[in-house]
Amino acid sequence: MSPIDLDTLSAFIAQRRSIRRFQPRPVERSLLDQLLTAAHWAPSAHNRQPWRLVVVQDEPGRRVLADRMAERLAADLRQSGASEEAIAADTGRSRQRLTAAPVLIVVCVSYQDMDVYPDARRQLLEQTMAVQSASMAAQNLLLAAHAAGLGGCWLCAPLFCPDVVRNVLDLPGDFEPQGAIILGYPAEERMRTREPLETRVLFR
Repeated sequence: MSPIDLDTLSAFIAQRRSIRRFQPRPVERSLLDQLLTAAHWAPSAHNRQPWRLVVVQDEPGRRVLADRMAERLAADLRQSGASEEAIAADTGRSRQRLTAAPVLIVVCVSYQDMDVYPDARRQLLEQTMAVQSASMAAQNLLLAAHAAGLGGCWLCAPLFCPDVVRNVLDLPGDFEPQGAIILGYPAEERMRTREPLETRVLFR
């Protein structure tokens, strides 16, 4: 396979944005399979491929999940002393994002095939490697979606209520929800940029 021009690739990556508003048009199953395949080719610790991707296209299913997650969010916000007005705004925004996208992909990690250590320090590091691997799979999926003309956005919300997500979606016991990707044909354009590179990079 011939190498891809780096300038072209860099421009392509720089054009990707987090999209939160979508057309009602469904995402074709064949295209979705291509995106999932791209995610599956991500690098991973020990090549254990610990990501688990749960695709939720059914609108009633997404609505139930959004409602249960919003209930947990409301409880957390009340515990933090947030006003009812702020709670209504945050939970409403969360529900809208999870239900308006034609596709919701819950990104989970499984430690089932990862190494087991006798000490807590190395075991925690092994779990971190699995999470890093799942994150790389998610990035592959987002870039593939961008290449296909789709919009997508990474949401961290499932990380705050993994038990809710697991119960609503009836996930296997080893699936640990880490985040979610909402996908669809974009109904907005976003132009956010980045801080100067030198503020995030050190050369030694």
